[in-house]
Amino acid sequence: MIQIKLEIDHIFEFVTKDQVYELNNQIVSSYRKIYNKTGEGADFLGWVDLPSQTTDELISQIKSHAEELRAKSEIVVVVGIGGSYLGSRAVIESMAHHFGGLLNRQLPQIVYAGQNISEEYLADLIDLLDIKHYSLVVISKSGTTTEPAIAFRILKNHLEKKYGIIEARKRIVAITDKSRGALKQLADNEGYRSYVVPDDVGGRYSVLTPVGLLPIALAGIDIQQLVEGARKMEAASRAVNKMYGNPMALYAAARQALYNRGKTIEIMVNYEPRLFYLTEWWKQLYGESEGKELKGIFPAGVGFTTDLHSMGQYIQEGLRNIFETVISVGNPTRELRVPASENDLDQLNYIAGKRLSEANLMAEFGTTLAHVDGGVPNIRIQIPGINPDIVGQLIYFFEMGCALSGYMLGVNPFDQPGVEAYKKNMFALLGKEGFEEQTKILQQRLHGKI
Repeated sequence: MIQIKLEIDHIFEFVTKDQVYELNNQIVSSYRKIYNKTGEGADFLGWVDLPSQTTDELISQIKSHAEELRAKSEIVVVVGIGGSYLGSRAVIESMAHHFGGLLNRQLPQIVYAGQNISEEYLADLIDLLDIKHYSLVVISKSGTTTEPAIAFRILKNHLEKKYGIIEARKRIVAITDKSRGALKQLADNEGYRSYVVPDDVGGRYSVLTPVGLLPIALAGIDIQQLVEGARKMEAASRAVNKMYGNPMALYAAARQALYNRGKTIEIMVNYEPRLFYLTEWWKQLYGESEGKELKGIFPAGVGFTTDLHSMGQYIQEGLRNIFETVISVGNPTRELRVPASENDLDQLNYIAGKRLSEANLMAEFGTTLAHVDGGVPNIRIQIPGINPDIVGQLIYFFEMGCALSGYMLGVNPFDQPGVEAYKKNMFALLGKEGFEEQTKILQQRLHGKI
């Protein structure tokens, strides 16, 4: 049974029900493109049935390997960028203790590298790795993506100096292409344990492959339940591949209806800090999938109530080209109540005895009404709590919603041609062989000569 409830009542002051529901034919057409593999990017639809095709044998293998690495690692460094790290980080952070790294616990701390080229960041990380036992999980289809390739070269060198080459090989796991690429060749040469990134699954859709499952298992999260949750949403999607009774389809249609009326920025809102990286993953998924051909909804994110004291002003009274999508969490797993105070100097006795979660929920409801009154449509995604099953459902919900949205928009949701532009300029400015002419042109532009 799926546990995600979609509410769109607070968009109907801005678009009519007819304007949403008249998009059902586009939803059905988009589903046909997905299931019949007739749309653009059909070579990258492996994620569609990935949950149901993931074997219990693979899950058991990953869980067993994670146990081995946990036994000898205080730290596990996940090396990757984009979908190669954001998906697993979203899941891990959503269920981790907020201050787990400072507590005396048995599980290794999961940290990340290769998601930037900051010298300060990597040097600080090495300070930590100098004094902690650690292992590396490197994720790259090609092995030549600049940011993770730099980080892995440096960390591999550090690991080998710390433990020696033989032990270092036992502490490195490669998640890469099945048969080709620099990382695959290195893994074969060095004898690293390795897992496959399926050819038909793009990075931002890869969280339910070993790309995400191994780091998530290393963090002690039940990947069997995570996959089971995604399976439930996959089954729901196949059972009802039209708008009525399908929250993924309704989400895609609501977004498109708002976009058609000039709402070009979607702000993902959460009231739980542990969902910060779920928002970051969502931003990549939708931004990289939709932002093409001068089209697309720009994905942004805020954390309330924190950002109500900053971005809240703009959302309430700024340019009216925005709408909000709120992830509303039901039952918290911890309980804290507001104590009474004899002098009540802070004037909080009116909520004495109430749980903080109740105050948080009333803040959500009050904010929604204020923003709707201020001209901001609101979509609400309600979940009863945060656990592996529900997060697995959310992952598939957003993946399918994104594919439907992309096809409704008329773009290929599975490529990212614009990402190559910065890479070519960076290669040229760093002096990579074969980019000599481009190097001269860019240097002249940077110095104001063109």
